[in-house]
Amino acid sequence: MKKQNFIKGSVILMISAAAAKVLGAIFKIPLTNLLGGVGMSYFSCAYSIFLPVYAFSVTGLSTAVAAMTAKSSALGMYENIRRIRRTALLLFSLVGAVGSLLILLLAKPFSLISSGSGEAVLAVAMIAPSVFFGCITAVERGYYEGMGNMYPTAFSQVAEGVIRVGAGLWLCSYVNSRGTELMRYFPFITDARALAAAAGIAGVTLSSLGGMIFLAVVNLFSDRKKYGGEAHLAPRREIALELIKTSFPIGAGSVVTNLTAIVDMATIIGCIGIFGYRGAVPCGVAEADIPRFVYGSFTGIALTVFNLVPSVTNMLGKGVLPCIASAWAAGDKEELRRGTVQALLTSAVIAVPAAVGIGILSPQILHILFARQTDEAELCISALRWLMPGMVCLCMSFSVFAMLQGIGRSASPLKIMLVGTAVKTVGNIIFVPFMGADGAAVSTSMCYAVILGLSLFTYFKAAEIEISPAPFFAVVYAGVLCGAAAYLGADICSRAAGDISAAIAAVICGGIVYVLSLYLLSVKVKRQKKTACI
Repeated sequence: MKKQNFIKGSVILMISAAAAKVLGAIFKIPLTNLLGGVGMSYFSCAYSIFLPVYAFSVTGLSTAVAAMTAKSSALGMYENIRRIRRTALLLFSLVGAVGSLLILLLAKPFSLISSGSGEAVLAVAMIAPSVFFGCITAVERGYYEGMGNMYPTAFSQVAEGVIRVGAGLWLCSYVNSRGTELMRYFPFITDARALAAAAGIAGVTLSSLGGMIFLAVVNLFSDRKKYGGEAHLAPRREIALELIKTSFPIGAGSVVTNLTAIVDMATIIGCIGIFGYRGAVPCGVAEADIPRFVYGSFTGIALTVFNLVPSVTNMLGKGVLPCIASAWAAGDKEELRRGTVQALLTSAVIAVPAAVGIGILSPQILHILFARQTDEAELCISALRWLMPGMVCLCMSFSVFAMLQGIGRSASPLKIMLVGTAVKTVGNIIFVPFMGADGAAVSTSMCYAVILGLSLFTYFKAAEIEISPAPFFAVVYAGVLCGAAAYLGADICSRAAGDISAAIAAVICGGIVYVLSLYLLSVKVKRQKKTACI
């Protein structure tokens, strides 16, 4: 099994994540156009309960397996790796089954609490099996990642995306066109949009099943060369305890991350319901539906675009984890510093121009992607702009969290995320009554800014390393120039053409200026270093 270094492994994962996110957009955008703001509130309700359970049982699992596998691989203990893999599969298959059952049991009460009518109960129930499938998939991905092979994770993500698009959109479209006819089989549902949302969720569950099957097929054809000869094999009980010890704080931290979705659901709907909505009410939306309309629009449109880039840079964390863990175990501070700079700088180079571009082109992007939902898109333009600083912070936080886990500080992200969630909750309560969806966006950016600051402080203190901030200032400066070029390109082109042409012109102008600026700035930095050495 050929290993990849940090850059190669991260590039593989980022390309696959970009492909998966494109497929996710192909799924989510037409789905939003099919369901509308209220329908997306049912869809988001199911995700709000699913994500914390899924994150707790799955997110930390792949990291724990990868870290333990990487350490055993560095020592040549391949038989021990097999024992880690088998123990993890057995342990977390049980965890996944319990998680799926928990979601099924909570489907009705959670739906009643969140929507007040229980309309989302079927959507919540439909997503429950994904936890079980996800746990098995996470073990296999963690095994291959720990061995330094990112291809299985990459291809399985793409496979999931393809199945989600095909199955989810077809099922949602089919049910949406026959909602009244099918509702007689579900007497507890009175809104056809809730039934269509459940059909879309079924596509998500089928995609997680497809990812598990894909990795099972990969395993059939993987290298089965016999290794062994270790003088010592870790006891299964010790492996299980280490897996739990490592994955629990990571999973708990991910739960806290996903609790922001529940915070948004509770505070946006609750605050607008109590204090009213100060913005213009779209025609055709009943007054009673306004809280769900605003919430569904914000989560279905603004947050969908917001999450495009972080889902790609998240792969940097997976790529850097084995490198940081190996360097930390070997006590190689120079390699640790090099890996840290690579991960943070790569995140910044991707996130900064993306945030600037999305902020400038928010009207064009939303009108192009959500052409059939003009009211929802209009509501989210300024909210999307307020989200952009938080997007940069979130992109970089993923890498810092992975590095903290690599140096054995798995509990730190949990504590940091708890502080961030508190900031998010207080921010929503303060800003949503006065700013609506914009207030939720402001509090989100504040949340992730606090998280990034605390995580960087904790990591550098624990790792006992320092890095120069100069390259990061260069990225920010290049991003400003990129934004100016994009704005001018869009402004000039929009006078003679439509949104699509203006967006293309802005991307081309901004991209060229950004790349040239980074190149010129990097040359200047190198010359300064040479001068200093002389």
